[in-house]
Amino acid sequence: MKNVVLLGSTGSIGTSTIKVADDLPEQIRLLGLAAGNNAELLFEQTRKYRPEAISVSDPAKAQALQDALGSSTRVYSGNEGLIKLATLASADLVLIAIVGTAGLQPALAAIRAGKDIAVASKEILVMAGEIVMQEAEKNGVRVLAVDSEHSAIFQCLDGKPASSVRRLWLTASGGPFRNTPKAEFPAITVERALKHPSWVMGRKITIDSATLFNKGLEMIEARWLFGIEMARVSVIVHPQSVIHSMVEFVDGSILAQLSTPDMCLPIQYALTYPHRARSDRVETDLAKLGTLTFEQPDHDRFPALKLARRAGEVGGTLPAVLNAANEIAVEAFCGGKINFPQITEVVARTMDRHTVSQHPTLKEILVADAWARDEALRG
Repeated sequence: MKNVVLLGSTGSIGTSTIKVADDLPEQIRLLGLAAGNNAELLFEQTRKYRPEAISVSDPAKAQALQDALGSSTRVYSGNEGLIKLATLASADLVLIAIVGTAGLQPALAAIRAGKDIAVASKEILVMAGEIVMQEAEKNGVRVLAVDSEHSAIFQCLDGKPASSVRRLWLTASGGPFRNTPKAEFPAITVERALKHPSWVMGRKITIDSATLFNKGLEMIEARWLFGIEMARVSVIVHPQSVIHSMVEFVDGSILAQLSTPDMCLPIQYALTYPHRARSDRVETDLAKLGTLTFEQPDHDRFPALKLARRAGEVGGTLPAVLNAANEIAVEAFCGGKINFPQITEVVARTMDRHTVSQHPTLKEILVADAWARDEALRG
């Protein structure tokens, strides 16, 4: 039995994680659950799974939950609540599925408390990959991938050293605008951008998939997860989304992980690692699929990839600036304040204005994050 703390239990990754826990009741216990503002669903989850502790963003909602649940479950709130859950004494693994930067401090707290972490929030490694991986090594804990792409690479590497790798290949569906002419990009609506061809995800990550910022963030994440410099991390467009990523080794061999798109598979692998548990959720009919195709990404129509490569190569505080500016730009697009191409334009201008600090402390990273948000709001 593995005791799992789930931060972000009411989001798309969180609810998929709960499906996996339902499938494996003898192997996974949900020890702690944290949500943002969806206190109603958190209450239902708590009544069903009876975790040791829960947390919600709003202190008032936390008090209401405590009143409703009585003394059977401890209820916390805010950032302090996330850290309380991440450091529960009996936790074996903390799965972090919180959108944005809120998962960074709980991740570090869990690592320093000797807990393995599973990362579904790209921001943690994009912003502070150097710090997170150093702390994990120092404390002897694992940082496990939950993204389908990084899970695929992890499975293909299977413990082989970075020196054996020629290149990591992150696959991208290409998003909903893979074949849309660049001239039409200014007219793209939020509704169109939210129609992803392969995955059902939250709003932010779906917009990022349309701009390919999602893939750019994954490049930086892969650089830290696998200890491989940006020059050996590449992206290839694979519209069928069946090959989730590949590892090309120094001898020319390429290993790939394939399956029908379903986030339950990489989540389950992270929760049960180093073992594999039986599951009937994912079945892949290769004959029915018939054909798998590949394309080079179009950097002219999707400049996010070049911005992310630049941020990853320069390092320091620049990835945090890229991430923060993109969050602000996506919100501005969803709010009708800017058009679709202006998302990347805002990010590029913010990066150009930033003075990079190398090997930053956590405080310096958070200062750069706050600066980038203010700067991006200026446009």
